[in-house]
Amino acid sequence: MRILLALSLVLPLATPVLAGEFHGHVTCTGLRDSADAVVYVDQIPGKSFPAPAEHARVDQKDMQFVPHVLVVLAGTTVDFSNDDAFLHNVFTPDKCADRFNLGSWPKGKSKSYTFKQPCAASLLCNVHPEMEGFVVAVPTPYFAVTDKSGGFAIKNLPDGSYTVKVWHPKLKETSRKVTVAGDTKADFELKK
Repeated sequence: MRILLALSLVLPLATPVLAGEFHGHVTCTGLRDSADAVVYVDQIPGKSFPAPAEHARVDQKDMQFVPHVLVVLAGTTVDFSNDDAFLHNVFTPDKCADRFNLGSWPKGKSKSYTFKQPCAASLLCNVHPEMEGFVVAVPTPYFAVTDKSGGFAIKNLPDGSYTVKVWHPKLKETSRKVTVAGDTKADFELKK
């Protein structure tokens, strides 16, 4: 009992970090729906986040990149698999992703690339020029992709003040400061 009491006097009690859900709606003006907007918390001074060991995945299926927009934490490795009965290729012209070109490969095979830094990289296939997708690597694990209605939710975001950015493949990026306290709602609008 005395040891326990002495420890409680020496060790400060941990203050719980409150976390809630940051949610809202993104309106994509001029488009038929508001899907595929990436909402994320920008870099947090003094904090870094290790990339996950588990790889993310983009499928090439029915001559499409699935998902059309994939958001990952910077440093994440993405596996690109070919699920079609013909050759596919994956490359990007974007410098932030080293302008990688993984070559071509047949059905059932996959190749990988690690997105080392924050980046919005377009994905293209030189075998099928009509194919296009995107990998958006962001600096924090606090991100979401909007559904068709523009809805998004980022769970377990600790209370605090953040710069929140919103990116879309066809519209201008926007950002603003948001103070999160428990469940917090904010809406955004993107335009051409």
